Amino acid sequence: QVQLVESGGGLVQPGESLRLSCATSGIIFNMYAMAWYRQAPGKQRELVAHISSGGSTNYGDSVKGRFTISRDNAKNTVLLQMNSLKPEDTAVYYCNANRLLDTYWGQGTQVTVSS
Repeated sequence: QVQLVESGGGLVQPGESLRLSCATSGIIFNMYAMAWYRQAPGKQRELVAHISSGGSTNYGDSVKGRFTISRDNAKNTVLLQMNSLKPEDTAVYYCNANRLLDTYWGQGTQVTVSS
């Protein structure tokens, strides 16, 4: 059974930081590309950051220079370090694992940025 479990969300003020974590099980982690998506109320789900199985990264334009995705293959975990948070970063953040035709999602974690 594949599980992706996100943690680390919460309520922060603008300019603060959060680190999200996604712990996986049931997949051969180092063979999967991993990604973080987010969905704000009334908006489509959008890609935040992606890391390939080899460690190459890319980011959505709105988070470049502020967010960093990384992976720990020994712990089967992907992280998202979010700095300089803005109110427009408020959303449910989802972890995604994908390889060829296989894709898996976590249940999501809420991030709220508000003063």
